[in-house]
Amino acid sequence: MNTALTKLYDAADQSGIVDKDRTVGATTAKVSTMDISALTDSTADLATLGDYVNMVDAALTDVTSAASDLGAVKTRIGLQTTFVGNLMDAVTKGVGTLVDADMNQESTKLQALQVQQQLGVQSLSIANQSTQQIMSLFK
Repeated sequence: MNTALTKLYDAADQSGIVDKDRTVGATTAKVSTMDISALTDSTADLATLGDYVNMVDAALTDVTSAASDLGAVKTRIGLQTTFVGNLMDAVTKGVGTLVDADMNQESTKLQALQVQQQLGVQSLSIANQSTQQIMSLFK
């Protein structure tokens, strides 16, 4: 699994960043289930509240890091998509060029054969005329 995704979601315990147990000082809690409504302004509760703030800061750092990793992955995917698109265009152009080159080659061969055929017909015509002229001399 991708590092960015494992930061967002832990498949082992099926928890995300806000569902993960965090321990700061003597306090262990999940950001998603924190309840500060029962806290008072006592020293112990203020220490717990400070621990909660540190836990939320750590969770925000994890979210920021995971979002940064996802952004980097998105950029890499975009670059790969562009590369593949350019590669496909190059292959298409290459095939088109090969087909055009084959068509030009075949067209040149056809023209050469037509010229050979015309020369053959003209040669036969000249040979027939020469034969007729020689025959007319013997009459």
